[in-house]
Amino acid sequence: MHIPVLPRPVVELLNPQPGQTCIDCTAGLGGHASAIAERVGPTGRIVLFDLDAGNLARAAERVRSLPGAPEVLAFHTSFTQAPRLLAERGLKADLVLADLGFASNQIEDPGRGFSFMEGRGGPLDMRLDASSSSPITAAELVNTMTERELAEMIRDHGEEPPAIARRIAANLVSARAVEPINTTTRLATIVRAAVPARSYAGIDPATKTFQALRIAVNDELGSLAALLASIERAAGSVRRGADGWLNPGARIGIISFHSLEDRPVKQTFNRLVEQDLAASLTRKAVQADEAELAANPRSRSARLRAIRIGGHHKS
Repeated sequence: MHIPVLPRPVVELLNPQPGQTCIDCTAGLGGHASAIAERVGPTGRIVLFDLDAGNLARAAERVRSLPGAPEVLAFHTSFTQAPRLLAERGLKADLVLADLGFASNQIEDPGRGFSFMEGRGGPLDMRLDASSSSPITAAELVNTMTERELAEMIRDHGEEPPAIARRIAANLVSARAVEPINTTTRLATIVRAAVPARSYAGIDPATKTFQALRIAVNDELGSLAALLASIERAAGSVRRGADGWLNPGARIGIISFHSLEDRPVKQTFNRLVEQDLAASLTRKAVQADEAELAANPRSRSARLRAIRIGGHHKS
């Protein structure tokens, strides 16, 4: 069963109240949304977004099945569409949560192509929206990008040192000249052969290349940048008393899992606080405590940052 990360800090910091409109940008299997829904009650509203249609349906059903469930709106699209879709319905959010990780069932399904673990080999896909007609899969990228483009992607999105990124890219180009790279197992094998395992201190050598491909396939950093820009614009609208998609005092929480995500979140939130457009709810990123780490090891890399829109002059 999927266990949401940092559930207690999320509820405590975002402090959902009865009757509020709350957005879960990445519904997953509904763990966070359910905890929030219990607080907003039947007079509240939960708005769910997810690129995975199956998970979105399960999350929506999970929330709707709660005693005294709130109204549930579910959108099978990117959370970048939240401002537009709320505005079209005359809604404003009191709470926004974005958990930038992905659900355990996505990792464990070999057909999705996310995992390099033994026994989970499958097609090299990595699309979060498996129903999408988009031809851009991880296999498409691995087999068509130039060696330089592959090295830059692995360096920038996988955070590999440049020399290692170039070595991995060279191996990929050599291997695909013999036979296309279409499975997670073959990709992982090629990447592992490029670098000695001792360079990774217990981390599988394939980890960073798989991360790079997943980010590129799903434009994860572009989507995050768009969300952060929407939050900045909405904070400015609140200051001016203009219409926007966030209510004054709205609480925003974002859970990131690596520095490429955490850095822009930290920078944007700090900028809003410095401009007195928001107040910080987290002095530094909140991490899992020992009890949660023992129960859910996947929470180890999770970092939660949160702000309240409206600056220090708002309650």
